[in-house]
Amino acid sequence: MLLVITLLGVITITFVLSRVLPGSPVELMIGGHPTQEQIDAKKHELGLDLPIHEQFVMFVGNTIRGDFGTSLHTKQPVIEDIAERATATLELTTLAVVLIILIGVPIGVISAVHSNTMVDHAARTLSIAGVALPVFMAAILLQMVFYGALGWLPIQGRMSSVILLDYPFERVTGLYLVDTLLAGSWIAFKDAAAHMVLPLATLTLATLPMVTRITRNMMMEVLGEEYIRTAFAYGIPKRDIYYRYALKAVLIPLITVIGLAYGFLLGGSVVVEFVFDWPGLGGYVVRSITRSDFPASIGVTVVLATTYLSINLIVDMLYFAIDPRLRST
Repeated sequence: MLLVITLLGVITITFVLSRVLPGSPVELMIGGHPTQEQIDAKKHELGLDLPIHEQFVMFVGNTIRGDFGTSLHTKQPVIEDIAERATATLELTTLAVVLIILIGVPIGVISAVHSNTMVDHAARTLSIAGVALPVFMAAILLQMVFYGALGWLPIQGRMSSVILLDYPFERVTGLYLVDTLLAGSWIAFKDAAAHMVLPLATLTLATLPMVTRITRNMMMEVLGEEYIRTAFAYGIPKRDIYYRYALKAVLIPLITVIGLAYGFLLGGSVVVEFVFDWPGLGGYVVRSITRSDFPASIGVTVVLATTYLSINLIVDMLYFAIDPRLRST
């Protein structure tokens, strides 16, 4: 119920902004020097001549059906543009979350276990540096080093045009790493992976410090509990204590942080995708905003908000799967 209320609030805000911001989508749709008759006809077609409350009801109904109108730039339905680009964003952000979990959680555990040692100080220093470095600056620095200086990796795009022409593959899932493997095209897979390295590294570096620091802080609290000290006294192997008992105790808040990080990556990928010319929702929404493409901007906003809220709902549901005590209350 809270998700529905929040989503309705997002839809209301986007509706209000689309009506109060300067510029009219009608003139942009028609083109230069339209007549008043053309403007009136287009407003009637879009329902913009109706009372504001009727416009809002129609806007909500269209949004629920996924009808965001036609993009002023691509001249295609916005929902189709979003569907074409969503898989690129999903592939990038999902892999970033996987790397954050595989790297950030163990580093946080090691830092907590070796508290106030050189290992802990190094981990905290890198975490602070990672948070302090702006995302766009990290992206540019990685481009300068690995493309400009070393020439190891491509600077932009999702795949080389030459590879797409010479080694075509069927788009089954829209995830290039998966589709190239299904097609058995090893060359196309390597090219897609090479194009993903820099934007993936940028997204990972932007969120990894947060997960590492929170894991460390929560682990230090749990390691001070009496049952953990008792486990050490009984001679239980340290690895079991750290990863079976202590880490298990912090799973619920940790999953919350990871879920929030996933939602942050969906929105934060806008800058990364624009810098690396990644054909996802980020670059699409930036170009839509700069070109005053109202339908596309509103459509991406609602889709990202819905995705973020859905992730939070899934995280809340995972609590019951992880902690059996919640199922009995």
